Amino acid sequence: MVSPGCTNCYAQRMAARLQAMGLKKYQGTTRRSGRRAVWTGRINIDERAIEAPLTWRKPMRVFVNSMSDLFQEGIEENVVSHIWEVMAKASWHSFQILSKRPDRMHSILSKGSLPVLPNVWLGTSVESEDYIERIDLLRATPARVRFISFEPLLGPISRPNLKDIHWVIVGGESGPEARPIEKWWVEELRDASIEQDVAFFFKQWGGKRKSKTGRKLNGRTWEDYPRLEAIR
Repeated sequence: MVSPGCTNCYAQRMAARLQAMGLKKYQGTTRRSGRRAVWTGRINIDERAIEAPLTWRKPMRVFVNSMSDLFQEGIEENVVSHIWEVMAKASWHSFQILSKRPDRMHSILSKGSLPVLPNVWLGTSVESEDYIERIDLLRATPARVRFISFEPLLGPISRPNLKDIHWVIVGGESGPEARPIEKWWVEELRDASIEQDVAFFFKQWGGKRKSKTGRKLNGRTWEDYPRLEAIR
C-alpha cells in the first residue's frame, strides 16, 4: 500500500477470501489485522496466468495483474520482461496496465530494453492532488496509449495538465467502507478532459451499494475510449 487510495483495496479483500478458500496462488499473501485483511508483502508469480492470453483466440481487452501492481518493488524485472514478451506475441489483444508506482514504471521502461508495444496501454492512479506528480511520470514514460485512473477519487483535482494523456477514467470508491465523492470533483475532471481533447470515462459513483448509485453524470453515461487512429 503506497497511498490513501489503497486503504480499502478490493484486491486485498478478495485475495484474503480466495486464500481462505484454498487457492494456491493466493497462499500467504494476506493476514488478519483486527477485523481487516492486510497484505503480507509476499508475491506469488502465476506462470499459467501470464501465458494464458496466448490461448485466447478472440481479441480481448485485458487488464493486466488486476489483483496486484506490476511495477511494485518486489516484482523482478525479468518477470516484467516475460509479460512484455507475451503481450508482444499476443498482438491481437489490447493490454491495459495500471500502476500506483509510475516512478518504477518509468525507470524500467525508459531503459529501452522493452519495446513500445502498440497494443499496450499504460496508466497510473491519481486519487487526489497530493499525487498529481504521477501524471508527469507517466507522461515521460514511453507508451502508445497513456491513461489516468482518478479512482477512487478522494478529493478535488483542479484542471490537471493532460498533455500526451489519451484517456481519463473517474470513479468513486465502492465497498463497505467507501469514502464519499462529490459531483463537482467529477465535473472538474470531465471539463478538463473535454477542453484538452482527452477521452472521458465515468465508471461509477460507488458507495456501499454501487449498483444503486449507478454511473450517470448529469443524466447521461460517459464512456469514451481513445481514438487509436489519431494517436501517433
